[in-house]
Amino acid sequence: MTAEDEIRGPARGTAPVALSVLDLVTVGAGSTAGDALRTSVALARLAEARGYHRYWVAEHHSMPGVASSSPAVILAHLAAHTDRIRLGSGGVMLPNHAPLVIAEQFGTLEAMAPGRIDLGLGRAPGTDGATAAALRRSATLHEGADDFPEQLAELVRFLDDDFPDGHPYGRIHAVPGPVQATSPGGVQSPHRPPVWLLGSSGFSAQLAGLLGLPFAFAHHFSARNTIPALDLYRENFRPSAVLDAPYALIGVSALATDDEKEAGRQVRAAGLNMVRLRTGRPGLFPSPQDAESYQFNEMERDFVGSWTANIVHGGAEEVRAGLDELQKRTGADELMLTSHAHRGELRLRSYELIADAYGLPTA
Repeated sequence: MTAEDEIRGPARGTAPVALSVLDLVTVGAGSTAGDALRTSVALARLAEARGYHRYWVAEHHSMPGVASSSPAVILAHLAAHTDRIRLGSGGVMLPNHAPLVIAEQFGTLEAMAPGRIDLGLGRAPGTDGATAAALRRSATLHEGADDFPEQLAELVRFLDDDFPDGHPYGRIHAVPGPVQATSPGGVQSPHRPPVWLLGSSGFSAQLAGLLGLPFAFAHHFSARNTIPALDLYRENFRPSAVLDAPYALIGVSALATDDEKEAGRQVRAAGLNMVRLRTGRPGLFPSPQDAESYQFNEMERDFVGSWTANIVHGGAEEVRAGLDELQKRTGADELMLTSHAHRGELRLRSYELIADAYGLPTA
């Protein structure tokens, strides 16, 4: 299997492109992080059984309603409970970590689940400024983002174990990694996880294109930038050892329910969750009852209307039609679906309904 084969996902059933899963490990009011992580295991197994192509977890910090602060730890757990589905980060926020640490973590994951690991990288902090400073042990909050191309180059060299002669890091090896294959008696494969760039604006889109890397765009929270960013990626794309042609994935917020009214209730709760987050009051994902009793002011109503307009929701066929339209409009090569719901069973059911709507393999 080539690097390009690992990246390009096959369409299954009647889906126009590969369908995948983005998991924020949502913790609803009245439940625990343990409950959310058990839901993630169940969802990863369901996604594998139903023919979803890959399963990514995101890095967020200091958010009570999101239990995905440590993607590598969660991915190791999911690897132990699955056999075939690709697992990855959507993404690891590179400025929060030393490149060597990421190379070691994902080298370990690759050793655990050979040929199944993706390394998606972002340059945002995944949190607020104060938390970012605590993570990075630096008062200069923009330091990591500004250095992103240099950090990326360093990380790739650690992953490939190919610092040039005389480089200060030339005698340092990320282990597990290629050095074990070149050591006397070494038998480990030199394979390493494919690197993806993630973004919600033009910076990572352009960089991914120039480097010939696959690109994942966060349509679910930056919808107005989706087409400009994808155009920028494709215009700047240069063939590489990884890809001969552009490959763009977009993250989409989608929720299918048996009762269409329930989808609307959950979307209102998602809106309240975002209002709390944007106003510095993050908490557990609210229940629909909490959202129904909350009195949104005019500014909050405008924000919620704008935010929820990009959530594809309703019955299974309605969601399928919305996803098909979005894929056709953007030309995305893959749709990565994330669901926002108060209860884990609703999230699981949503992916089942979408799989049924597209005729994906039965469990």
